[in-house]
Amino acid sequence: MTRLLFIGDIVGRPGRELVRKGLAAIVAHHQIDLVVANGENAAAGFGITPELAEELFARGVHVITGGNHSWDKREIYPYMPTQPRLLRPANFPAGTPGHGRAIVRTATGVPVAVINVMGRVFMTAIDDPFTGVLDEIEAIGDEARIILVDFHAEATSEKVAMGWHLDGRVTAVVGTHTHVPTADARVLPNGTAYITDVGMTGPHDSVIGVDRHAVVQRFLTALPQRFETARENPRLNAVIIDADEQTGRALAIERLGLSLDEIETLAATLEVSR
Repeated sequence: MTRLLFIGDIVGRPGRELVRKGLAAIVAHHQIDLVVANGENAAAGFGITPELAEELFARGVHVITGGNHSWDKREIYPYMPTQPRLLRPANFPAGTPGHGRAIVRTATGVPVAVINVMGRVFMTAIDDPFTGVLDEIEAIGDEARIILVDFHAEATSEKVAMGWHLDGRVTAVVGTHTHVPTADARVLPNGTAYITDVGMTGPHDSVIGVDRHAVVQRFLTALPQRFETARENPRLNAVIIDADEQTGRALAIERLGLSLDEIETLAATLEVSR
């Protein structure tokens, strides 16, 4: 069995701090074999920079996925094509820099493929994710049986449809983008683990990561506001997926939601036990 950890959208410094303080302890405690995280909001809530990508890799993230904010920082443009473990949605038009899939190996040598695709409902009108993801799966071929798909999308219906579309074709379909965790984690009938949205890793006393006061004023007045990343009540949201190495079928999916205090307690407990 291979155990995967997928961390929901990392938002700004609060999200990165949760990863810095907690990832090693979570990996040790839950015996995680491979870590994937959505990092498109890592830079103050909008985009990611090469330095922040390298920071997350150094903390133990094996693959970083993206979405509609992947290109918010101009400095990421020359870096993206050179780092195969930093993904952007595969269904961006042909010629877009970077990679939509990656194949990495666990410490024991098990290959794991990660595919990143983005929805189109209430999102940028890019190429079809439903046919595009099948092209990515076909390209993987026999290189990896375990395949995790990050579907970065707004509409619940589109995400649920993708889950059924890929049931039995991939190990897991995990939803990102809306930053609010859903309570529908399960293994579908043909062996694909599914959740509509993993939720964000960042400040939860906010409006999806943004300072709540500015957002409320925007709704009250309809006037432009300066949106900044909130700080209060940082929480890490993730899922743990157990996968059969021979068949690629998911055996289980478990939601994980930890406050900063819980993360620090876990890290301290593991340090004492050593």
